[in-house]
Amino acid sequence: MYEDRSKESVLTMHLVTALLSRGIPGRVEKGHGGRMKLAAAGRTHVGMKRAHNEDSLRLCREEGLFIVADGMGGHASGEVASQMSVETLAEFFRATAEDDEITWPYKMEKDRRYDEGRIMTGIKLSNRRIFESASRDSRLKGMGTTIVATFFNDKECYIGHVGDSRVYRFRSGKLMQLTEDHSLLNDYIKMRQLTPEEIEAFPHKNVIVRALGMKETVQVDVLTEAPQVGDVYLLCSDGLSGMVTDDNMEHILKQGDDLDLSCERLIDAANDNGGTDNITVILIKCLD
Repeated sequence: MYEDRSKESVLTMHLVTALLSRGIPGRVEKGHGGRMKLAAAGRTHVGMKRAHNEDSLRLCREEGLFIVADGMGGHASGEVASQMSVETLAEFFRATAEDDEITWPYKMEKDRRYDEGRIMTGIKLSNRRIFESASRDSRLKGMGTTIVATFFNDKECYIGHVGDSRVYRFRSGKLMQLTEDHSLLNDYIKMRQLTPEEIEAFPHKNVIVRALGMKETVQVDVLTEAPQVGDVYLLCSDGLSGMVTDDNMEHILKQGDDLDLSCERLIDAANDNGGTDNITVILIKCLD
């Protein structure tokens, strides 16, 4: 489970404030409105094969922000990277929640809505923090992380992601993957039609082509959703999606409305299938 490290959180808050002050001056116009009513639960598990857990998650219920990150790198630096990413994004959202005139570290793209730009900027800020930390400390060299985040305002859900952690939507009994993996396998699938047998035998399934911390800048994919009452959004690391088929995940979600129990069942299914990686899942349900 995620542990709140108060000293690290304070340092992250100060760092985010410092990075914001280094940004491009100018007012960022924000929308106004209430917050969608949500219920949420999250779980993480080391799995059956790994010695420690390099995944991180954060449920920021008051902000309507939910984050999963899957770290990579030796000597526990993957855990450092994933923790940095969720902390930095969460603190950025808190820092920008009420301040209409805050200076952002990246220029707002003109064709982006405020909250769309907000989740993109927060992820880019996370990338810069990880990259700069690894550049300063040789022990952290090569660390990186995936990230996937959902932010709910009064009407929309904004999804930002880098890597192969995923977001699914469960609506009317059907599960649909919303994000596209930034992976070598997915690039091959897009270049040529692979058979199910070829996909299963692909030798580099775990190779990702985009991650936080690998370069000074990163491309962030952002999607906009229009949630409906009763929708359930599932965020997960590839420790779940790589071990449990979409059909099996759909079957588990059909078994009941208890989000905590559904999280446990999903993790149990991944472990029952071998649990070769850390497993992290967040479920968010849209209420009346």
